[in-house]
Amino acid sequence: MNNFPKTLIDAYYNFKNAAFPEQKEHYKHLATDGQNPKVMVIACCDSRVDVNSILSFGTGELFIVRNVANLVPPFEMEGKHHGVSAAIEYAALNLKVEHIVILGHSKCGGVAAALDSSITVQTEANFITKWMSILDEPKAKVEAQCGHCNHDVKQYELEKDGIIHSLENLRTFPCIKYLEDKGRIGLWGAHFDIETGDLRVYNQEINKFEII
Repeated sequence: MNNFPKTLIDAYYNFKNAAFPEQKEHYKHLATDGQNPKVMVIACCDSRVDVNSILSFGTGELFIVRNVANLVPPFEMEGKHHGVSAAIEYAALNLKVEHIVILGHSKCGGVAAALDSSITVQTEANFITKWMSILDEPKAKVEAQCGHCNHDVKQYELEKDGIIHSLENLRTFPCIKYLEDKGRIGLWGAHFDIETGDLRVYNQEINKFEII
């Protein structure tokens, strides 16, 4: 306990002494009755993307999964660890969320690493490179269609195509495909611009991101 960062201790006490008392009954309700979020958000780990602030939701209202570059892997039963897949399954079948939103963002470091692996320092196991291989297909598409573009343009296009690809991967999960076909769950993509605060939502009918 002596080595626990003071900045974190101070931040906790600020919450416990200021924010918590104002929401004490709400937290008591959450502890007693459990969570009942209607929306799952798959977002990036990036510290600049505060999902609850962007969407103005309170504690207990969003089921959030964060990973590098807000990716959804395709459904598969091999391997041993499926954190994102387990969260998707739990949200859909146990929490019975009504919507799943893939929330991407501008200047994503993971997407930049997918475009140029030298941008980030790799560990011996190359975790980032292996994870970002989920974007191999949309990356090839961007390179084919926008090979002449500069890095920033290609990154923006891959950020958007990565969201679309994750939506496609979501539909490879049998439970998600079934629930969507029955009209019991909606799948959405959105892209947040950190600098401007703009949110663009993917219109699946016209294959275009539209600002809201």
